[in-house]
Formats: sequence, C-alpha cells, structure tokens
Amino acid sequence: MVSHRKILNKHREHFEKINEELTEGLSSRIALIEDIGNHSLLGHGKRLRPLFFVLSCELCNYRGNDLHKLSTIFEYIHTASLLHDDVLDNADMRRKKPSANNVWGNHAAVLEGDFLYSKSFSLAVGSENLQFLRRLTETTTKMAEGQVLELIHTHNWSISKGEYLEIITAKTAVLISAACACGAIISGAGEEATQSLERFGLKVGIAFQLMDDLLDYSASQETLGKPVGKDLKEGKITLPLIYTLPTLEGAKRRSLEELFKSSRATDEDYRDLIALVKGNGAIERILREARSYTEEAAKCLSPFPESNVKEDLLELNRYVVEREY
Repeated sequence: MVSHRKILNKHREHFEKINEELTEGLSSRIALIEDIGNHSLLGHGKRLRPLFFVLSCELCNYRGNDLHKLSTIFEYIHTASLLHDDVLDNADMRRKKPSANNVWGNHAAVLEGDFLYSKSFSLAVGSENLQFLRRLTETTTKMAEGQVLELIHTHNWSISKGEYLEIITAKTAVLISAACACGAIISGAGEEATQSLERFGLKVGIAFQLMDDLLDYSASQETLGKPVGKDLKEGKITLPLIYTLPTLEGAKRRSLEELFKSSRATDEDYRDLIALVKGNGAIERILREARSYTEEAAKCLSPFPESNVKEDLLELNRYVVEREY
C-alpha cells in the first residue's frame, strides 16, 4: 500500500517548491486576502493537482524555471472551487480545520475564491501559451457547469449513476485531467502526448472522486478531516447511496427520503443510514470500480517510454484508491 507519508516524502522537494510559490502568489495589499488565502491554501492540502502537472511536464522532458509557479494554477483553481462549494453547502470544516466561510463569513469566502481564480489566470497569461490558457478556460467553465448540475440534483434521490458520473467528471476529474494535459501543452510535446495525459488524468480524477465519496461513508471524522456523512447532510446523493437505494423496499426508501429531505433527521439517523450503506456491499463495489478506472488510467501512459517519472505517475495513480483521506 502506498501511504500518504511515503508520497509526501518522495516528492518533498516538489511540494516545498509548490508551497513557496503558493505563498508568494498570495501577496496582496489587502491583508484579509492574505489571511483567508493562507488559511485555505496552506496546511493539509494534498497538492496532488500541481504535482500531476509537474510530473507530466517532466514526463514530456520539460523542466523550465517556471515549472512550479505554473503548477500553482491548479491548486488556486481547486481551492477557489472549494471556497465557493463550502458557501453553497454551508460547510463548517475543510482540510481538518474550520472552513473559511465559518471563520470570515460567506461574502469574504466567495470574494477570496474570486481572487484565487483571477490569480490563476494571471499566471496562465504570463506563460504566453494560448493553448494552455484555452485549456484552463474550458476546464473552469466545465467545473462551473458541474457545480450547477450538482445544485440541480440536490436532494434528488432518483439521480442515476450516469448523472452522478457527469457531475463528478465536471467538478473534479476535468481539473486533474487539465493538470496532466497542460504538462504536455507547456512542454510542446504534441497532440498524441497531450491526449494520452488528458485521458490519464480524467480516469484518475474519476477514481479520486469515487474514493472521496466512498470515504464519506467509510472513514472516521478524524481521518477524513470533515464530518462523515457530510455529503448526505448537504443533500448530495452520491454513488454509495445510489447503489443502496434499489436494495430497499419501496416503503422503506420513501420513508428515508422523506426523513432526510426534512430537518428531522438526527445524528443517529445518519449513522443508521451509513451502516445500511456499509452493510449492502456498496463500498466494496465502488472500490472495485475505482480500481478499474486506475487500471484504465495506467494504460493511457503506455505510449511513453519507461522512466522514473512514469513510475511516479503510476504510483500516484495507485495511491488514489489506497489513500485513507
């Protein structure tokens, strides 16, 4: 099993440079922007998206001085989306500490997200690479569409697996896909390499979100860094519940739906439903599916010659389904 600590230690030099660039990029004449940015960006973030970009660049033989600075674009975009997401969800915790909206309020959190989006595109413009900038604008547009789709399906206990996959692909997978594809784009590696890394990142991203949604039902709050069952409390019907509902009798399903759509559900009710999901095989089924996506992702790297960097990407791919948070 690939532990989080092993990944962190192996790529410590990259993480240190990424964090240095993130800190420098948060500079602003407005102290509150820096305060919220430091709170939201620094600490427990995995930095997987910038790391995928860095390794994809190295896979395509690019090691320019701007490598780590450009990688921060993907962490800024990711964190901006989390800031906005937490406001929409009225979230209290993020990355094992109080969420920004909990500390500074919704207005400040939304504006900080806007600042980070602006910062990411300012850095992209500095690359003077139109294809890179185009890919980022397409990606953030899809992410916004994914957020709206999720909003539309809030408390929709009839959501299909296909609709669920559409949401997680847009909200999560496209950014990881872009991080990988942009590594090839910045490197000038050509269309075949770009498409291979794009597909690799998309498969990894879907597996990553499948595991996130699985962990929301199976991990402890201390490990996860946020309340277990958080998605359900926010009205998000994810794959563990989608797989569980057809196994219930009609009356039982309607009763649960009515309870959890209302404000009457207690913590014990949430624990009971989580136990129901754990007991019907949904967790194991989703884990198999996540592993299948990572197997497909690994195949996407077959056009690239064997190297230490390629093995690092394959190791990160495996880590996605072996992580505990």
